[in-house]
Amino acid sequence: MSPPAPGHALAQGTPLAAPRPGSGRTGRWLALASRHRVALTLAFLVVFPWIAPYQALAVNILVLGLYALGFNLLFGYTGLLSFGHAAFLGGGAYGSGIAIAHYGLHPALALVAGTLLATLIAAAMGVLAIRTRGIYFAMTTLALSMCVYYVFYRAESFTGGENGLRGINVPVLTLPGLRLDLLDPMVKYYAVLAVVGGAVWLFSRLLSSPFGAALEAIRENEGRAQACGYDVRRMKLVAFVISGALCGLAGALQAIHLSIVPIETMHYSTSGQAVMMALLGGMGTFFGPFIGAATFSLLQDGLATLTSHWQLFVGAIFIAFVLFLPLGIWGEVLARLRRTGW
Repeated sequence: MSPPAPGHALAQGTPLAAPRPGSGRTGRWLALASRHRVALTLAFLVVFPWIAPYQALAVNILVLGLYALGFNLLFGYTGLLSFGHAAFLGGGAYGSGIAIAHYGLHPALALVAGTLLATLIAAAMGVLAIRTRGIYFAMTTLALSMCVYYVFYRAESFTGGENGLRGINVPVLTLPGLRLDLLDPMVKYYAVLAVVGGAVWLFSRLLSSPFGAALEAIRENEGRAQACGYDVRRMKLVAFVISGALCGLAGALQAIHLSIVPIETMHYSTSGQAVMMALLGGMGTFFGPFIGAATFSLLQDGLATLTSHWQLFVGAIFIAFVLFLPLGIWGEVLARLRRTGW
């Protein structure tokens, strides 16, 4: 039986199926890697700034990888396609930025404030959005995110409106017994990695829990999961809120990294970037979002130096990936390892 076309899967709000570990030697290696997925992911991220073109781009990829990871929880593991995740990224960025620029909070407290604001936005949007399904769910999240965009755009005294929020200056991060110079790109990368690593560990624990298994059951067959006794609506709402919190944490880190929060952070095109990064890396795979974030950022960075029409080429490359690598880069690697019996 041939796999469903990518466009059909997107239209139905259903993620492309992720490869499963096979049998034999390859299956054992993949199962071993799956058990130690957090350690392997962090090991790669620790050495990543040494192979990235420059450290500032590595920090950006790290933050966007967390953003795509949060989106992947909702689409890849729960089967809900959202076009409104920019509201959570922007909510986290503005929450963190306002806490630092207007109230002078410590960056650690600002991260908490930004994540909490994004979580509240996700809870408010989720209560309304989970009442719909399929393409209606996607359109509802898009409409709600544009409402959030308008609110932040009009709150010019707090957010800077069209000019964006500025003045988020964190040159030095002081913690008990520790003083970090964030003007050093390598120091900033590993400071951000400490936060992202904690989020990755929590994400893995969530997927390994009965709740994570229930989310995958809902993705595979929502009606059957409901018949088995799962409170599907409540679980979808919790997944929506956790996904928003992870994206909000990414936004809070991005505000400290860039020192500004442009209003475009909340634009619907930023939601599209989450979809692109997750699909490029591999939906429903643990490591795929970071691969997708790296691919998208490297394409954007490389093509922008060659032409002002870089979006056209990024779009064409994305279409080629969807047509010829529907499982995404990391998903295709796993699938080929299983088929070849490497």
